[in-house]
Amino acid sequence: MPFEFFGPKKKPVIAMAHIGALPGAPLYDAKAGVARLIEDVLKDVEKLQAGGVDAIMFGNENDRPYVFSAPLEGIAAMTAVVQAVKPALKVPFGVNYLWDPKASVAIAAATGAKFVREIFTGVFASDMGIWEPDCAGAARLRTNLGCAGVKLLFNINAEFAHSLDQRPIELRAKSAVFSSLADAILVSGPLTGEPAAQSDLRKVKDAVKSVPVFANTGVNLDNVADVLSVADGIVIGTHFKVDGNTWNAVDAARVKRFMDKVGTLR
Repeated sequence: MPFEFFGPKKKPVIAMAHIGALPGAPLYDAKAGVARLIEDVLKDVEKLQAGGVDAIMFGNENDRPYVFSAPLEGIAAMTAVVQAVKPALKVPFGVNYLWDPKASVAIAAATGAKFVREIFTGVFASDMGIWEPDCAGAARLRTNLGCAGVKLLFNINAEFAHSLDQRPIELRAKSAVFSSLADAILVSGPLTGEPAAQSDLRKVKDAVKSVPVFANTGVNLDNVADVLSVADGIVIGTHFKVDGNTWNAVDAARVKRFMDKVGTLR
């Protein structure tokens, strides 16, 4: 069940383009500035596209510790980076400002992104404290900004967190589609780079019939066949990095090997 902007492509692969730490974040390199952020992400985008990925999602994974309310300087810088990289893009792109749904929608509207990934629903105990996302606010902002066509990808089980909602994951996923208008459901592992439980992926896929279900973390060359036997597509970041380290640059050879494997599975 591919999104329409992927055309006839089955089992789409959305690759992460991790932007370096943004202004205001503890790891931001003020001396190198935003120009270095643009330079580095352009190199990663070039390798991802050369390897044949179907879409790219820009994210601020380097802005540790994460926040629930995006600072203005972070929103402005991420928008500037994505806008600067746009001329090099040959595939659809999305954005994800961790962990602020409204900031993500605002950046998507400003840059022309096709989709947004976020935690939109639920209540979680997390490394950042009690997590209560504002799905309604993000959805209404999408309408008010005139970008109703932007797809909202709901990460249904947050990384770095534990759901305080005791309903089974498949019921939470089904409910998010029914009550909160999810355009896709994403199933994650407990941390960035760690796979979702195959059983969780299967339960969600069996319960959700009207929108695509994606595996959101921990997909790699060894498990992709099993994952795509269930999921409609995947989001992948860590496995494409040098030595499989989330914080490294993209490794072009890893991307090509993975996408060649996906080609045999489609």
